[in-house]
Amino acid sequence: MNENQTDILERLNAKYKAIDQNTTVHLEGLVWSNPITYWDYILPDALLSLQIQRTTQPDEMVFIMYHQINELLFKMILWEINQVGDSKEISAPFFTEKLRRVSRYFDMLASSFDIMGNGMEKEQYMKFRNTLTPASGFQSLQYRLIEFASTELINLIDFRFRKSIDRNTPYEHALEHLYWQAAGKDHSTGKKNTLLTNFEKKYKQEILLKMEHYNTRNLWTKFKELPLEVKNDQNLINAMRHYDYTVNVTWVMAHYNAAGKYLGNAEATGGSDWRKYMHPKYQRRIFFPELWSTEELENWGNDV
Repeated sequence: MNENQTDILERLNAKYKAIDQNTTVHLEGLVWSNPITYWDYILPDALLSLQIQRTTQPDEMVFIMYHQINELLFKMILWEINQVGDSKEISAPFFTEKLRRVSRYFDMLASSFDIMGNGMEKEQYMKFRNTLTPASGFQSLQYRLIEFASTELINLIDFRFRKSIDRNTPYEHALEHLYWQAAGKDHSTGKKNTLLTNFEKKYKQEILLKMEHYNTRNLWTKFKELPLEVKNDQNLINAMRHYDYTVNVTWVMAHYNAAGKYLGNAEATGGSDWRKYMHPKYQRRIFFPELWSTEELENWGNDV
């Protein structure tokens, strides 16, 4: 046995001793195990079986796969954000790198709207979209979790109600006043539409738990708790600002413009006034408000 093999064996012994396991048993298991393959590890057969069309329109497949890719990217984003939220000690380089990663994912999401915007025939889309009612991308739980994981709840409250809500507000009350509730309620009666009713029936309890979970683990709270010298790191500040603008303006507007190409003045499949719900100048979604000047805050979304 050479020196490298001896070192590996010593490290294996230390690893298994730490969990009260017998190294020889685990090595014996390796003798009989099959070598891993790409299809065992990535599971493409399972992944590629998840695209189920509801109509005969070929371009519906583009629509389905595109949104599934979005959900995979949302999972990658949450994976990175959660590492910051769960960390006890955070350095500026670590925080900056995580933000750059999630920004790249959102940059990819923003640029990818050309796939939908230019990748489906409008005539086909207008046929199969009616079979989707009342479903909507609004009902992506992962996207809502990204918002909770990014900032404090007050920054997600409908702008009209922020003065009446603070950190001591019960989560269920805060939920009723989040900005995206406006897309699911009749403004004159306050009655929830089917889009929002179905979403809350499926996810309300999980949403309330995640609101509490991220209350102290979101990116904005974590940033504000950093030592002053870390918070003043210019690379970190630039990364925070880039992420904020990319998510709440660039990506939103890419979605907005793609929707406009197909919908015109029509309602979204969920029945919402999607133009006022989506455009950043109306809801003023800003994750890290103190990192922007007064002028930048006042003109949020007006430059697109």
